[in-house]
Amino acid sequence: MLSQLPFEDRSDFENARRGFIAALEEPIIRTDAGAEVWNLERFAFQQGDAPDSVNPSLWRQAQLNLIHGLFEVADGIYQVRGYDLANMTLVRGDTGWIVIDPMTTRETATAALGLAFEHLGERPVTALVYTHSHVDHFGGARGVLPDLEAAEGVPVIAPEGFVVEAVSENVLAGNTMSRRAAYMFGFLLDRGSREHVDSGLGKASTPGTFGMVAPTRFIEETPTELVLDGVRMIFQNTPGAEAPAELMVYLPDWKALCGAENVSRVQHNLYTLRGAKVRDALRWSGYLHEALGLFPEAEILFSSHHWPTWGREAVVDHLKSQRDLYKYIHDQTLRLANHGRTPREIAEEIRLPDSLAKRFANRDYYGTVRHNAKAVYQHYFGWFDGNPANLDPLPPEAAAPRYVEFMGGADQLLENARRSYDAGEYRFVAMVLNHLVFAEPENEAARELLADTYDQLGYRAESGPWRDFYLSGAKELREGAIGLPFRATGTSDIASAMPSSLFFDALAVRLNGEEAEGEDVVLNFAFSDLGENHVVWIENAVLHHEEAPAREDADATVRLPRATWDRVVVGEQSLRGAILAGDIDVDGNPLALIGFFALLDRFEPDFEIVRP
Repeated sequence: MLSQLPFEDRSDFENARRGFIAALEEPIIRTDAGAEVWNLERFAFQQGDAPDSVNPSLWRQAQLNLIHGLFEVADGIYQVRGYDLANMTLVRGDTGWIVIDPMTTRETATAALGLAFEHLGERPVTALVYTHSHVDHFGGARGVLPDLEAAEGVPVIAPEGFVVEAVSENVLAGNTMSRRAAYMFGFLLDRGSREHVDSGLGKASTPGTFGMVAPTRFIEETPTELVLDGVRMIFQNTPGAEAPAELMVYLPDWKALCGAENVSRVQHNLYTLRGAKVRDALRWSGYLHEALGLFPEAEILFSSHHWPTWGREAVVDHLKSQRDLYKYIHDQTLRLANHGRTPREIAEEIRLPDSLAKRFANRDYYGTVRHNAKAVYQHYFGWFDGNPANLDPLPPEAAAPRYVEFMGGADQLLENARRSYDAGEYRFVAMVLNHLVFAEPENEAARELLADTYDQLGYRAESGPWRDFYLSGAKELREGAIGLPFRATGTSDIASAMPSSLFFDALAVRLNGEEAEGEDVVLNFAFSDLGENHVVWIENAVLHHEEAPAREDADATVRLPRATWDRVVVGEQSLRGAILAGDIDVDGNPLALIGFFALLDRFEPDFEIVRP
């Protein structure tokens, strides 16, 4: 790795420090109750050359992401970087500050805005722009607009479809997505040269309190020009690229382009390892090409992560490079697929040209060429690679004992695996030992050697999420399934933005189909403050719902304010407590309601991943 890339080029370090104004004296951020949300002191070990347990390219990225503070991008444009996975950008308006992306949590956003006020002057927040629908770009809204009084009259700009996408991505598949996110972002790992070092996109994801201020204006067309607190802004709507709802922003008076998260200092994910809908590489590339035509005079490029680019030539060069990165992966994956290659074969064969591969900003720090190529294949062809052997294979727990038997038994397999491990054949050893662990989960020697193998794969990974996945797997092989060390808290203002129908979609996912077979129940849910009635019924072991007039033949009618439902959903109030407090009224057969909720599964957040 050291011989493949231009590590002597220090221009990224110069740009990451350019415009530095000040940093937090103590880079530790806590909740009101004193729980730690952010602590850069835990990354103090990232000095000097890379240790043997960290890929030197990832180590370089980690050192860059450790540069933190308040920075001047241009006279009137500032960024707070390094106190969250994402950046906060502030633009000076006629009467106050326009905030572009308020970070992930109330705690980190409050600290960032406080640092800016201390050194730039305390002014009101006069506009808020959400660039896209991922929580690290809207969850800290209550840190900049803490209450209704602060938000009154403040324009809040977001891309079309923002609200539904922002609150819904984790609803239907939230339990599994959260479990996998714990692996992807190293939530289960300590900070250190043998554990978590960086997420590539930033130091780490952020626990804390998530919130939202509802948008007042949605951007649908490209270009759309608005004037916010005297500042001209031209919006480019880019749905379905890095996020389902996303926009880029051009500030013509500064010739500065905000690339949101469509442009960054990493190769991004076309498929994210935590699990999400596959992103459209061709569409993504097309938006970057469109930006080159829309804003040819841009002299500054800043984004929602990492550090800016200055100079017209450098801006164009960076946009073209990222444009071509995603299109190359797209085109070459389809070329190889049309030659009959399968996803794993394509991932093994595809290589970026040096003009793209030797740029640090295109490296595998977050997404990787290998798993992004598989994402392109999945986007077009789905999970099946066309080989009948892979059409209906046995699940791991059924197949594993047979594999072990075919390999000569556990002792022989383990002996062979040790020889392959000593030879550095870690990928193959992981495949083989995974069978043994699933066949004999109590085999301590097998678990320990597989954990050692995951260590080695993690140490050499250039991708922060790949490293964290491998090392989290190793940790759980040694210690068993580990619960999250923190509980990220949502708030009722996020839940209030969710369409009522989406709650019932989530209930449908929890319905135990086997237990619901033969059940016939009809319920009315009447949200008194919205004037909505939702009819929910079970038919053919499927939960259906629709917004409709109350059915007279319903087994029970549940009347409650939507605000009470929101508090129950985020855990601020229990269902039983709401009923006892009189916030929820039940007419009809209460046993029908109890029986209905008894049919809903409760998901465990720390299910096994690396063991059966």
